[in-house]
Parts: sequence; C-alpha cells; structure tokens
Amino acid sequence: MTIRRLVLALILLLAPAMLAGCAEVPKSPEQLAEYNAAHDPLEPMNRVVFDVNDFLDRLLIRPLAELYRFAIPDYMRERVANILSNLGEPIVFANNMLQGELGRAGTTAERFGVNSVVGVGGIFEVADGWDLHKQLGDFGQTLSVWGIKEGPYLVLPLLGPSNFRDAIGLGVDSVASPWQYAAYAGGGTTAQDTYNITSYAADGLTRREQSIEGLDALRAGSLDFYAQMRSVTRQYRNKQLGIEDKSSLPDYENY
Repeated sequence: MTIRRLVLALILLLAPAMLAGCAEVPKSPEQLAEYNAAHDPLEPMNRVVFDVNDFLDRLLIRPLAELYRFAIPDYMRERVANILSNLGEPIVFANNMLQGELGRAGTTAERFGVNSVVGVGGIFEVADGWDLHKQLGDFGQTLSVWGIKEGPYLVLPLLGPSNFRDAIGLGVDSVASPWQYAAYAGGGTTAQDTYNITSYAADGLTRREQSIEGLDALRAGSLDFYAQMRSVTRQYRNKQLGIEDKSSLPDYENY
C-alpha cells in the first residue's frame, strides 16, 4: 500500500471521529457569516492534524528540503523537477479528456512526446520552447468541471490542506498513474511499491524545496498560521480552477 493510499484509508477509518470533531455552529449573525465563509466545520480536528504536520515539517521535512537545496546544484534539481513533471503528463492528459478539453489534451500529449523523446525522458524541458506549455489537469479539477462542490476544508496527514473533493481526486489520480503498473509488470509488487515511495518522496521534497521562502514568509506574517494557510490554499486552488477570488490576500504561488 502506498503512502497516499494509506493516508486516504486512514481518513475513511477516522470518519466518525471527524464528525465528532466538528466545530460548534455559532449563533450570532456575524460569527455565523464568518463560520460559513471559512467552510471548515472540522476545524478542531483539522487544527490538530495541521499542528502535527507543522511539527513534522519543522523537525524533518524542511531541514531535508534545505539539505537537498544545499547538496544538489540548481541544475540537477531542475532536471529532477522536469522528470517528475513529465511523469505526471499522462494523468494531466486523462483529466483534460475527461473534462472535454480536447485542445489542452492535445497540447499535453504533444508536450509528453516532445519532452520524452527530444528532452530525453523529460530530463530537459523542450516543449515550452515549442509553445507547448504545461496544462493543469487533476481529478479534483475534473470533479469541479462536472459540477461537484468542493465540500468542507480538510487537512490531510502529511499531504496538507485540501478539501473533500480534492482528497477524492488525489486518491483517484494516485491509483490511475500508469507508471506504477509498468513497475509492477517489470518487477512485481516490490518494484511497484519502490516506485511509488520513491516518486512520492521525490515529488514532496521537490515541492517543499521550491516553497521554502513562500511558507516561511506566510508563517512569519501570520497571527494565525492555520487560518492564513486555509485562506491562501483556497485562493490558490480557486485561481487554478478559474474561480474568481475577491479576497485581498497576497498571492503566494508556492505556499
């Protein structure tokens, strides 16, 4: 079982506890409006998970990201990021198709072909120079296009801020990745688990290294880091989905 599947299975097992951990609905109109805007009925439980995640980040994940930045030259880190991005293109393509975005799906397919062949397995980002730019496509986005609401805000263990719709999307994208099945065909369960753990760790470390300054700035400027992260996460996701965001929060691209 991969880390992502384990986390999502844990969420399902803890569903009764999630319901028990719902925040009390305020009675005053002002507090009720704020409560509805936050859309976070699981806030007590989410704060506990958030604090655990933040503790692990300070203790282990951020130091590892700093070590990765210090030990690996920019050029090599960029190559790793390119490979990971290229490995994700089949999932982007599938979601582009599911959303009926045939033009974006075509661009994604061309990007994957160009970067895989000319870019030597995605090591080099060639497609951007050919005006074949990276497209967004995940199953959470697909569910949004299909009219599924985001549901309550949710902080996932290790994986961080999300919502019910995107948590489901993450699980679907995880099991839909073709590379894990290619690894299984080549070496069985051991090879599949090794690929999943390695790719997940590399992706997480790459993303955390890229967001060191952004998260540091967000933490330093927050009276309530949890509430600020919740707002920034929703702002960033709405921007990805093309949903108008009327908040006045700073635009943190790499939060």
